[in-house]
Amino acid sequence: MKVKITKPDSTLFDGDASLVQLPGTGGLFEILNNHAPIISSLSKGTIRLVTDGGEQSFDIRGGVIKGQQNDILILVQ
Repeated sequence: MKVKITKPDSTLFDGDASLVQLPGTGGLFEILNNHAPIISSLSKGTIRLVTDGGEQSFDIRGGVIKGQQNDILILVQ
């Protein structure tokens, strides 16, 4: 799935991932290919991505996620 993680002043990640793990306000959750449409708030924590090249992690202070049809947009602080 296509994942874009962006901050107000820069883009942290723009590429493909097979799994996204996120720190939701209600706890950790994961998104895989063909996930149902989602909009959710994020709390302070770490975003973990699994890509063809391995794993990547990004520490965030909060944000929001919107996902549909394997297109994930994550706006973070």
